[in-house]
Amino acid sequence: MDITPQVAEDLQVVRKYDATGFDISGVRHEGSVLIFPGETRPWSFSGSIDTLQADDFGDVFAANPPVEILLIGTGSAFSMVSADLRQTLREKGLGVECMDTGAACRTYNVLLGEERQVAAALLPGA
Repeated sequence: MDITPQVAEDLQVVRKYDATGFDISGVRHEGSVLIFPGETRPWSFSGSIDTLQADDFGDVFAANPPVEILLIGTGSAFSMVSADLRQTLREKGLGVECMDTGAACRTYNVLLGEERQVAAALLPGA
C-alpha cells in the first residue's frame, strides 16, 4: 500500500531516509537538510539537538511565503529542543514540533499534501 500523499510534482516530498541522508523527490541529499515545499537545502547544523540556537533557522525565518509550521527531526530518537528555543521560534510566528526524523518526514509529507506552509529541519537517522 502506498501511503505517500498525492502532491504536485514540483513539491518536495520525502521518499526515503536513512542514517546518512534523504531521498527527496528522487534526489539524494547527504546529511542534514531543510525542506520547504518548493526546495530542499543542505542544513549546516552539525551539533546535538540541545545546542540548537535560533540562528540555526535563518533560512526558515527568511522563507517566502512564510513558514507556519516547523518540524524538527531529531535523528533516530526523539529529543526536545530547549524551552528557550521553542519560545523564540513561537515568538517569530512558527508552530514548532520536535519528533524523531522518521515521524518528522511522514508528518511533513502529510502537511504538504494538505497544502500547509510547512518546513522541516531534519537530522539523518533511521
